[in-house]
Amino acid sequence: MTPAETRAESSPESDASAASASSPAARSAAGGAAGRTPNGGAPAQATRAPAPTDAAAPTGTPAEAGTAVPTGTAAEAGAAVPTGTPAEVGTAVPTGTAAEAGAAASPADGRTSPEGGGGAEPARPRRWARRRTDLVVFGLFLLAAVWVTSQIWVDPAGRVASLYSSDPAQVQFFLAHSVRVVLHGEFPFFTEQFNYPDGVNLMANTAILALGIPMVPVTLLFGPAVTFVVLVTLALAGTASAWYFVLSRHVVRSPLAAAVGGWFCGFSPAMLSHANWHPNIISQFLLPFIVWRVLVITRSRRPWRDGLLLALLVTVQAFINEEILLFTALACGVFLLAVLAQRPALWSAAWRPLAKALATCTLVAGTLLAYPLYVQFAGPMAYHGLSDAVRDYGNDIAAFFAPGSPTLGGNQRANINLAPNYSEENAFFGWSLSLIAVGIVAWLRRELLVRALAVTGVFFAVLSLGERVSWWDRELITGPWEWLVRLPLLDAVVPTRFGLITSVVIGILLALAVERSRTLPVEPRTLRTLTTAGLVLALLPIAPMPLKVTSRPPVPDFITADRWRDYVGPDQTLVPIPVPNMGHTHGMRWAASTNLDFKIPGGYFLAPRNGNTGDPGRFGGRPSGVGQLLEEVASTGRTPKLDDRQRRRSLDDLRHWRAAILVLPVDQHHAEPLRRTVEQLAGPGRRELDVWVWDVRALTDQRA
Repeated sequence: MTPAETRAESSPESDASAASASSPAARSAAGGAAGRTPNGGAPAQATRAPAPTDAAAPTGTPAEAGTAVPTGTAAEAGAAVPTGTPAEVGTAVPTGTAAEAGAAASPADGRTSPEGGGGAEPARPRRWARRRTDLVVFGLFLLAAVWVTSQIWVDPAGRVASLYSSDPAQVQFFLAHSVRVVLHGEFPFFTEQFNYPDGVNLMANTAILALGIPMVPVTLLFGPAVTFVVLVTLALAGTASAWYFVLSRHVVRSPLAAAVGGWFCGFSPAMLSHANWHPNIISQFLLPFIVWRVLVITRSRRPWRDGLLLALLVTVQAFINEEILLFTALACGVFLLAVLAQRPALWSAAWRPLAKALATCTLVAGTLLAYPLYVQFAGPMAYHGLSDAVRDYGNDIAAFFAPGSPTLGGNQRANINLAPNYSEENAFFGWSLSLIAVGIVAWLRRELLVRALAVTGVFFAVLSLGERVSWWDRELITGPWEWLVRLPLLDAVVPTRFGLITSVVIGILLALAVERSRTLPVEPRTLRTLTTAGLVLALLPIAPMPLKVTSRPPVPDFITADRWRDYVGPDQTLVPIPVPNMGHTHGMRWAASTNLDFKIPGGYFLAPRNGNTGDPGRFGGRPSGVGQLLEEVASTGRTPKLDDRQRRRSLDDLRHWRAAILVLPVDQHHAEPLRRTVEQLAGPGRRELDVWVWDVRALTDQRA
């Protein structure tokens, strides 16, 4: 039954009954309309009745919201969006009238209403029906995630993203670090296992401890490469499922509408773009609950408890990805300001619970995160501000109208100048979805909720353009990000990723559109046809495809057979050739496969320039002579003739690293020029299994 039908068929008594379950936030959102019915009659008495709920998101008046946005009474709105938890609201299913709900029990918790005549029995089958629907939706999302990652699942250790392999190797290293934290009690926020002896500040490098530590059993049993693909799969499915759950309980009543919104939030082109590289960015399954709790505290009657719950969610998210947490906070702030700008009267009722809850959240989360954040911003190898290489990453305006590369309608060649790289396609909605999103806002423009969402989505879409606004790679004007990029915290943000917020806004708008379409005065069969056609037009061009992968060299048998243990001591390093850096991360995978039992120099990470704590960030540690030398040989294939100065400088680097052995795989690209170059430094190498080995302990133990 649609909200319009519910309103038409309900009696005044049932309307009043439903109104008693309305949230205080909804009643305040009604503003001046609270003193009248939609038909201009006398005020509904139920608007003055105290409600058992303690939370809801601020929303518009019936005149603005039409039907499904929550408002003060059933007489005003006809139907309300569910707000709060079942425990808070009393009845979790949004109903416009008590007649529709049977005035009996919530399908979420089985409690009876004072007017209910059926006890808990009618609620039980409805509750199980909803759970079955949830399980079906969750299962479909999981199947979709397996489909997207299917090419990696074929050989997790031997396949990697076809364009860039650096980020997966880094993530696998961090997963191996989590094993050492659990098994050996190592310090979680800093490590010397790579970039030895300077080390790496892991709090400043997204070490994903909140993901890696729970996955330690999987990493121990199957290795970090398998854990990586498991995390990517669960991140996609989990994010979609979490948004579906929150939307279905607190925004829309239709499972289809919630599933559409959850699908887009979990499998948008931006999420697919990051899936091959950044499980920390796509692990957004806590964000719907954080957003929900933020809206809850605006009308909470238990602000201390709600602030505590929010603090726990914030703390866990901080150990998944701080940048996404910052985006969530900014998005909630802009959304609430957009609501208050339209309904200033809401502030008088919201500021007290909001202040108490945020104070609690700040105190608890601040206490839990104080030391980790101290290490991040003031500890060893801390940096301030991102590398110039990524600080000006921005979306091209045309990127919003092109399909993403990893989608059905995507084209990598067409997208080459529209995004910083293929791992940062943070818009790419396609023409059809972009136009449909604009059409949804125009159609539902009378709803306060839709207007606030539109403001939020457009605001962050503009910020995502970066410091220079461009159209098809042609610079037009200076972007607003130019004025914000140097602010604290924002100086560590990659601006193109603000498009992730716009993606979530579009997902919610799609859910609202599907829900509101049920109220259109159209014959049901025609309505279903039109809704299906609209969804196909919007989502089919950006339907997810399996991520493209390529083969990568296996970890050498010399490493997996533990032959390296005959050479490398606890305070010595194994030096992979070429020395690990942003473009050569195979050595990091070698170390990760042993759960970091040996140290390596260099690596791919963010650190202060030249290793000076507090300097701006850059990728990699301080430059080394031998590292740059071998990097050039690996790139060009040319063997240089080294002079005495180059040999001395290279040996100084090896001593600084306390190198025990240098290891070169026999099948390394340009292996022969690399071998001849190393022989000029350390003499002839020895072939062991599938690598060349140079034992340099005698050289590095010397004190020159």
